[in-house]
Amino acid sequence: MASRAPVATGRLLMGIRKWYYSMAGFNKLGLMRDDTLYEDTDVVEALRRIPENQYNDRVFRVKRALDLSMKQQILPKEQWTKFEEDVQYLSPYLKEVVQERKEKEEWMKN
Repeated sequence: MASRAPVATGRLLMGIRKWYYSMAGFNKLGLMRDDTLYEDTDVVEALRRIPENQYNDRVFRVKRALDLSMKQQILPKEQWTKFEEDVQYLSPYLKEVVQERKEKEEWMKN
């Protein structure tokens, strides 16, 4: 029985993640998780580094979400961003930017 606990726990956590993802509401506006990040200096630098087509897709999603929000509407259910389709497109660039900033701060200390 003990060997099944991690599998059951993993399924339970995945279920909670999917539930929370759908309850957050940004997917109903067609946004992805990385579209909702607060734009501090690290995120702005990461956005500067992503490929142009990804940046243009992000701008489209954000503008569409703002328009829907102003109209107090949501997309039809078939156009919602699904948990399985949500790609963290900005995370690799953001990790790189944060690492570079920390290295620079460490260099400036010495």
